Amino acid sequence: MTHILSNQWLARRRPHWDRLQALLGQADSIGLGRLSRAELQELALLYRQVAADLSVLRQDTTARTYATHVNQLLARAHHIIYSGRKTSIAGLFRFLRDEYPRIFQNNLRYVAASLIISLACGALGLILTNTQPEFMRHFLGPRMIATMERHEMWTHSIVSVAPMETSAIMTNNLSVSFLTFAGGITFGLFTLFSLFNNGMMLGVIGAACHHYGMSLSLWSFVAAHGSLELPSIIIAGAAGLRLGHAMLFPAGYRWKDSVARGGIEATRLVSGIIPLLVIAGCLEGFFSPSQAPVALKFTVGAMLFTLLNLWLFRPLKSDLPS
Repeated sequence: MTHILSNQWLARRRPHWDRLQALLGQADSIGLGRLSRAELQELALLYRQVAADLSVLRQDTTARTYATHVNQLLARAHHIIYSGRKTSIAGLFRFLRDEYPRIFQNNLRYVAASLIISLACGALGLILTNTQPEFMRHFLGPRMIATMERHEMWTHSIVSVAPMETSAIMTNNLSVSFLTFAGGITFGLFTLFSLFNNGMMLGVIGAACHHYGMSLSLWSFVAAHGSLELPSIIIAGAAGLRLGHAMLFPAGYRWKDSVARGGIEATRLVSGIIPLLVIAGCLEGFFSPSQAPVALKFTVGAMLFTLLNLWLFRPLKSDLPS
């Protein structure tokens, strides 16, 4: 690629880089919380502007020295800005309300990929079970098949031990989601396996329940908690794919910088599903296996799924400087 940056452009941008470096030095010496409100606002504005400068620098192979300097400056700024935030209930609420929808929407391509993989694997499980009924016996095991043959849901025992079972459900759901996300560190391979397994499981169980005339029992059980739990697994898969993509395709960054950036973004993406899984665990332990009317279970599921989409896909204000 040819030289595309002028000395005049570099001369205009260097003071911004120097000012960002000075503010970061202040934050290092006295703490981020000791900066004035005007300095914090300037720091945030400079961070976005310098990030835009880096994308321009990367287009010119003769500006590698400048690109390396600015990249290191941005990495330092990101660490100071985000590690300096104190965790609080109000801060968590603001993160979920204001920041998380943007994080989610910025990673929609990974969410879409995770969803497509899960749906494809679910369809495969459905087709294999319908065309080869013996497949479900091998996949689900004799114990679950035996309950279906008696037309019993395997979830009936949850109601009698709901508090203890709810805790176990939450732990299991969090573990599955975390492993799906963390699988990205294997260049995305374990994430793909986890999405394959979850999709196949849902497809096979759905087809098996239909085979034994238990579809209504299954989907009325899944409706309420599944409206949050299933999207959470999809998002966890998206986070794993984001991390795997950063490892496989550095896109102009040094490999370790690409992994660091991808890991931070993937972690922020997966962090938003924790409250969803807590709510889903409570519903799965107490409400889903209860004797509540089927219509009510589907209504609760539809309402929760609608609210989830209104939150994740709500229009966002631009944060670009004018």
